[in-house]
Amino acid sequence: MTKLKLAPSILSADFAHINVQLESITKAGANYLHLDVMDGHFVPNISIGIPVIESLRKETDLIFDVHLMIANPKAYIQRFAQAGSDVITFHVESCWDSNEVSEVIDLIKSMGKKAGIALKPGTDVQSIYEFIEYIDMVLLMSVNPGFGGQNFIKKSLGRAGRLRDYADSKGIALDIEMDGGINLDNVCDVLNAGVNVVVVGSGIFGEDDIFGATQKFINIFEEYK
Repeated sequence: MTKLKLAPSILSADFAHINVQLESITKAGANYLHLDVMDGHFVPNISIGIPVIESLRKETDLIFDVHLMIANPKAYIQRFAQAGSDVITFHVESCWDSNEVSEVIDLIKSMGKKAGIALKPGTDVQSIYEFIEYIDMVLLMSVNPGFGGQNFIKKSLGRAGRLRDYADSKGIALDIEMDGGINLDNVCDVLNAGVNVVVVGSGIFGEDDIFGATQKFINIFEEYK
């Protein structure tokens, strides 16, 4: 079975206490740190950018799972790679055509980073089947991208199942990540759908006990195995 990974999203974190919060999720057993980058163009919100990632890189050894919700990602891949990203995921909807998607994948790989493709809830998973063998991860948004704290879109489970079935049929050990509205009540449904990288924002950083909240998800992962 593909290894389960928890990726707390700092979109919901308190940056005034970020070092303490990063220490909490690390001690509790988190694998990744999910970093949402929004430009106010591709999505109607603005979040962190390259300087913040550079600063955070100095404070933690967590795997940086960088989700680019930006227009023209190709122009920024090199800088995000140099800032300390480990996995760089871009939206297929941000590219003009298949050739540009391939170019972005190749650029990420040339920087020695893992490459991921993200899909909005309304984008057919079949639209990226041609790229599956060239990437490391697919991120399925289970909310409409741009804001944290939204409700989970249940049809995302079926999309994950279809993608996992396709990857398995091709013998590809693909990471499937899901982001948006995931909590303790629905995380098992998400895992059962074939997702193995789980992004949690307010369900961890929105809790008073961040260590305890992270550990609850980790415990579910351990029991699921």
